[in-house]
Amino acid sequence: MPEKDLNNYVALPYLWVLFLSIWGGVVSFAGKVRRGETRWLNIMELVGEIFTSGFAGAMTFLICEATGMNQLLSACMVGIAGHMGARTIFMLEKMLEKKLNDKLP
Repeated sequence: MPEKDLNNYVALPYLWVLFLSIWGGVVSFAGKVRRGETRWLNIMELVGEIFTSGFAGAMTFLICEATGMNQLLSACMVGIAGHMGARTIFMLEKMLEKKLNDKLP
């Protein structure tokens, strides 16, 4: 089996990752609307949520692929990461920071 490389993937997995991530972000936005934290007409917040969710889901997908995680479990993780949005990015940042601090003197 060839080494995993971003150039070896076909478009379909990336489309699924984006779809699940963005869907998670839209669900998160809908929850904010329900809780009264924002209004449906706040397009800029929705767009921000979609971009943040897409990025969080894509990073989660790459981590899942790098660790050899089962594809169905990866899909769940991507959707959850998309829903968590900025919280996922913060968690990934802390995880990376800890890993780097452990390796550096």
